[in-house]
Amino acid sequence: MAMQLSRSEQKRRIKEVEQLVRELVDLPRQEVKKLPCDQEIVDLFVEVHSLKGGARKRQIKYITKMLKSEENTELYGFLEKKKGASLQQKKAFHELEYLRDRLLEEAIEKRKVLRSEQQELTETWESETIQEIEKLFPAVDIIALSRLSSIFARTRQPRHSREIFRLLRAVQEQADRDL
Repeated sequence: MAMQLSRSEQKRRIKEVEQLVRELVDLPRQEVKKLPCDQEIVDLFVEVHSLKGGARKRQIKYITKMLKSEENTELYGFLEKKKGASLQQKKAFHELEYLRDRLLEEAIEKRKVLRSEQQELTETWESETIQEIEKLFPAVDIIALSRLSSIFARTRQPRHSREIFRLLRAVQEQADRDL
């Protein structure tokens, strides 16, 4: 059962795509023409250069709408070569936050269900989110994730949430170094 994205998460992801579009629009016209995407979208980017004010904002929103359903890895890579890695890092940071939040929500929900059956959530509980995280980062310590999420579900102490994030961040950085 894949969890539905919350409206806040959907908005956050659209804002990330919009930020990507804004950064790409600011590139010189010759660079924009080299974008690794459909010619139709490249033409829209080129059009933005001649627009001002509200028309420019509407065009940026339109391009964002066209790109929001796509995986924009190539565009991030293109922008990274031109401007540096900060946008890609920000996106990765938000992805980790999302995974952590999903894990904690799942643990809290599972604990509620078990408590209604007069049972308690154990530190080795089965989690779909942890399985998904393990697919993304095979080196992750799933026992630690399971334990920390169950403790958080029980106590709601933010330090456990932060510890999960640190664990995810470390395994992501290790995966990046291994590439």
